[in-house]
Amino acid sequence: MDLSIVIPVYGSQDTLRPLTDRLCSVLDSLGRDYEIILVNDDSPDNAWEVIRALHAERSQHIVAIRLSRNFGQHNALMCGFRHAQGKLVITMDDDLQHPPEELPKLISAIESSELDVVYGRYQEKQHRRWRNLGSAAINAVYQRVFSIRGEFTAFRIVRHEIVAAALTYDLNFTFIDGLFAWNTKRIGGVEVKHAERRVGKSGYSLSKLMYLSINLLTNFSILPLQLATITGLFASGTGLLVGLYYLIRALTGGVLVPGYASLITGILFLGGIQLLAIGIIGEYVGRLHLNVSRKPQYSVRNVLPARGEREESDGT
Repeated sequence: MDLSIVIPVYGSQDTLRPLTDRLCSVLDSLGRDYEIILVNDDSPDNAWEVIRALHAERSQHIVAIRLSRNFGQHNALMCGFRHAQGKLVITMDDDLQHPPEELPKLISAIESSELDVVYGRYQEKQHRRWRNLGSAAINAVYQRVFSIRGEFTAFRIVRHEIVAAALTYDLNFTFIDGLFAWNTKRIGGVEVKHAERRVGKSGYSLSKLMYLSINLLTNFSILPLQLATITGLFASGTGLLVGLYYLIRALTGGVLVPGYASLITGILFLGGIQLLAIGIIGEYVGRLHLNVSRKPQYSVRNVLPARGEREESDGT
């Protein structure tokens, strides 16, 4: 198998058919042996019915997977990766904002280099402004945590060896690009078009982007703990200097009336820092608890294999 295209599906019943048609047209023109893995992440619309119809029409190329509930984009990708057989694995969104016609750029970029991961970096993003700001913040954290230049996107191509290495991670809190960065530094990008969203709305709200950034920080870095330590040291040092200052003033008779304002300000400031540090530690402890409890990364309800292989299912 040359190529595996893994697509998480959520709220995209109207774009799945044109997406699949355009994908097959592009890949057939390249003369590649390929599979399209559609992972239905418990989409609330009729996406599964559309996926089943597409599988019936193109069973030689389409693998259809339905998860038992919504696990999130990155966990759905991990499920797709475990079914991928291609030497190169491509991921893309289901909303047609990643034009299938741009795939040859990704394929050419990775095959003509020694890169293990190539991201499609957008000429001009067609997201809303708040979404672009959220993505920029997450990219800044990603670059800081993994010491990698350039931004990551959901439009990427990866060598199978790196995908296989990432699959050794079986915990619930998943960040695909972090797993790739753990396993290789040969990461690059190529400029691609980014189309406007014409149907539906993004599955990433501001709260989900914030959750993703917290997931990135607490799962792949101890940076928040280090910041809490630095802040604590700064507060302690400041408190010591202020204490020495007032001690000297008291000894020299410079303090006539003790000040309530300075006292309450100091208490609130130090109390806030302590609560922030406790919250950060609690976030790490909570994730450790859930990982030790083996919260599932995903759970599969149905699998419709390609090429007429035996269907594996516990229901329809």
